[in-house]
Amino acid sequence: MNGQLLYPPPGFHFRVAFELRGQSVQDVRFQEVAGLTTEMQYETVREGGENRFAHQLPVRAQAGDLVLKRALLPNSGVYRWARAAFDDFSFQPLNLVVTLLNAQHQPLLAWQVVHALPKKWDVGAFNAEQNAVALESLTLSYRYARTLSS
Repeated sequence: MNGQLLYPPPGFHFRVAFELRGQSVQDVRFQEVAGLTTEMQYETVREGGENRFAHQLPVRAQAGDLVLKRALLPNSGVYRWARAAFDDFSFQPLNLVVTLLNAQHQPLLAWQVVHALPKKWDVGAFNAEQNAVALESLTLSYRYARTLSS
């Protein structure tokens, strides 16, 4: 069918690839990705002599925050990149690609996230009564995300 989707793709098979030197195979594995959002900002313009309404004119698109969650991996390149920002105030903007995959591990859709910077890093709760891995959450600020053609 010319690469068209017959069914909506599942959202559980994906990878995240950072344009980062020194990353490991673990750096593409995340449990959750959220925040691929774009919101259009509008400016209100009132027309002189017409008081019944105001025009809403688009001004710019604004990206949300990208939130990545995974098992805590303190030896990974992404971890070191984020910690350099928080510990040493050393910021290195990076691009990354979020790719939704099919059952054969081939790309269905991909988004390039441009000029990402660490904004927040959070380690999940530790609980002695649960048998769970330690999780980290990394929030990134970015300029924009664009869909890559497949």
